[in-house]
Amino acid sequence: MSRSVDLQTLAAYDADASAFAQDWHAQPPPSDLHAIIKRFFKPGPTADVGCGSGRDAAWLCANGFSTVGYDASQGLLAEARRRYPHLEFHCAALPDLSQVADESYDNALCETVVMHLERTAIGPAVQRLLTILKPGGILYLSWRVSQTDLRDGHGRLYAAFDTGLVTGALAGQSILLDEEVVSASSGKIIHRVVARKVGAST
Repeated sequence: MSRSVDLQTLAAYDADASAFAQDWHAQPPPSDLHAIIKRFFKPGPTADVGCGSGRDAAWLCANGFSTVGYDASQGLLAEARRRYPHLEFHCAALPDLSQVADESYDNALCETVVMHLERTAIGPAVQRLLTILKPGGILYLSWRVSQTDLRDGHGRLYAAFDTGLVTGALAGQSILLDEEVVSASSGKIIHRVVARKVGAST
């Protein structure tokens, strides 16, 4: 596993995976995220990177996007497999995603994950997400906005960083959406970007 994964964050998810899963699944459906996916994602194989307990992967599969979930937390993966035994989940961590082949997906979802990385790993993580996409593929990326680096009561890291760290890593790609909003599900301020990988669509 990459040394850029924040180990305290990972330990928090592993220790309290069931409680985190229960909380996420009790939240209102992320209707704003669903609308963006329907607007921008292409039909075809989809990766949910940082899938947690599988809520978004399950919605994607139910709405016509054949999805594989990836997460660094074995505890959260166990929750996902328990809740959705018919879906496919694997252990893989940003920024390396060593388990994921290049150009294997038409879409990649990375919902509120990169702020748990060390700041120096965020740019490489975004670039790696691009490499798993086929030419013309769509990347959805979001993160919780913090003014300073902080840890919550569970010890999870929320790194503060400038949006340019992400958009710089997407240089040369087609930016389709770039906005800062309040999440319909969590009620937290998030920044989200949708980009199309340059190249002919397949």
